[in-house]
Amino acid sequence: MRAITISQPGGPEVLVEQDVPDPTPGPGEVVIEIVAAALNRADVLQRRGKYPPPPGASEYLGLECSGRISKVADDVHGWKVGDEVCALLAGGGYADAVAVPAGQLLAIPSGVGLIEASALPEAVCTAWLNLFSLGRLQPGDTLLVHGGSGGVGTVALQLAHAYGITAYCTASASKAGRLTAYGAARVIDYLTEDFAIVVNELTDGAGVDVILDHIAGGYLERDINCLAIDGRVVLIGAQGGTAVQLNAGMLLAKRAHIIASTLRPRSLADKSAIVTEVAEHVWPLVASGQVKPVIDRAFAMADAAAAHTYFDQNSHIGKIVLVR
Repeated sequence: MRAITISQPGGPEVLVEQDVPDPTPGPGEVVIEIVAAALNRADVLQRRGKYPPPPGASEYLGLECSGRISKVADDVHGWKVGDEVCALLAGGGYADAVAVPAGQLLAIPSGVGLIEASALPEAVCTAWLNLFSLGRLQPGDTLLVHGGSGGVGTVALQLAHAYGITAYCTASASKAGRLTAYGAARVIDYLTEDFAIVVNELTDGAGVDVILDHIAGGYLERDINCLAIDGRVVLIGAQGGTAVQLNAGMLLAKRAHIIASTLRPRSLADKSAIVTEVAEHVWPLVASGQVKPVIDRAFAMADAAAAHTYFDQNSHIGKIVLVR
């Protein structure tokens, strides 16, 4: 088969399509003939040599894909050759085919095409895990999403709207109209506004119940400043740097919870449980159109370098996908 490989750590130009061995299903796995795969920031970090795949995972990029099952291990039940699926991956989506644990498969939601479905698994699983399972969001709560225009952000805003949660987000002003349509009650321009000041004004000083933060660095202390009493900051990345400074007095006064979370390195059992929850709680919202895959642009799989160049420009809203 063909796969996108990394010739050496670096920029998009290091992505090269090559012939590689075909995958075979191990115990509990199926092989998916890939139709499309979506880009994630983890792919960019891995390309740069800063985020190696977890032990046992495919060395190729790609944390989510869609396609058709072409092989099924003898011990797998409930799936068959020809089933159209999308999947949460630990790697391997930038290829013709990938072996996937059966517990990480999701049937294509009603009304969603195969290419569209490739934009769902990683974003939806990340949003559900961190907002609802760990962040304990409830109807009537308030939420701040940093990076509301990304793949996770656009899903988070739609989920919040569907569950009756008031959601604010940070993004550039040029993206405000689209993000308001996805459910943002207010888009805070991170280039010209201090999000902590704006959130405290919007909530009359009460703060928000949950903050989804992939920035860390200088954001985390401001997160605490606009967090509600007993509020939760769920940290899912550190784009702004890993070194942070916090006021312990403010943490104590807010009775704040800081939850650090990752998805890719989790155990197969953890991922299967998350996928099961998503199928139960989120897939009906996707089927009804309340949560939609948001695709900014599609590239041919062979043009992965161009797709990464576009991703690095940070002008997209939602997902960028690669299509076979």
